[in-house]
Amino acid sequence: MKNAIVLCSGGLDSSVTAYFVKKKLNYKKMIVLFFDYSQRTLKQERKASKNVAKKFGAGFIKISLPELAEISTSLINKSKKARKIKRKELKDTKGESNKYYVPCRNIVFLVYALTLAESLQIKSKKNREIWDIFTGFKCEGREAYPDTTPEFVKEMNKLKNIATGIKGKIISPLIKKDKEDIVALGKKLGVKMEDTYSCYIGTKNKREHCGTCLSCRLRQEAFYWANVKDKTKYKEKMRDYRKA
Repeated sequence: MKNAIVLCSGGLDSSVTAYFVKKKLNYKKMIVLFFDYSQRTLKQERKASKNVAKKFGAGFIKISLPELAEISTSLINKSKKARKIKRKELKDTKGESNKYYVPCRNIVFLVYALTLAESLQIKSKKNREIWDIFTGFKCEGREAYPDTTPEFVKEMNKLKNIATGIKGKIISPLIKKDKEDIVALGKKLGVKMEDTYSCYIGTKNKREHCGTCLSCRLRQEAFYWANVKDKTKYKEKMRDYRKA
């Protein structure tokens, strides 16, 4: 029987991935793996991630990486004010995306996930348990972060093969989908998407998204193009969206 470790930030992509693993791929046992690297929206992300684990009776493991926050140059880890992004700016988000890039974050996350997978395999009877590792990576084409691409996943699997005895694989089932496709899939799978959390910045009200950071804008755009009603609570939702 195959088991799944799902890297889940509580965001839209990773939450839909978890639902996909349980409802479409029919993995019986699942662990939701969450990382605390002192991100600005830590509490919101952790709550959303725990909701996913609770939904499926999955295990929940949190790994704290305070050193990553200290090294990071990303706005995700800094208290600097973020720009309010206009819809027309979404045609080219490379410059803004770079401000939120956490150096080597996904490499670090996957190394810990591999450690967990191999440890569980070793502890199992006769070393028989197979743990596949799932991520919610979504490749943004030319604007992709270097550690979210199909090439990156392929190379990490090669590293797994030569450096570990892990029988499972690293799998990113949504990596070639556009954001609106993920929203449509989430609706089909019954994901309560208003309970996922994508905002980079957060607000004083822990239940809402800021609505104007890059992640919030891309989230709103995805619901718009998927023609799915966006029930997310935003502090400031842009007026240039129709009612879905």
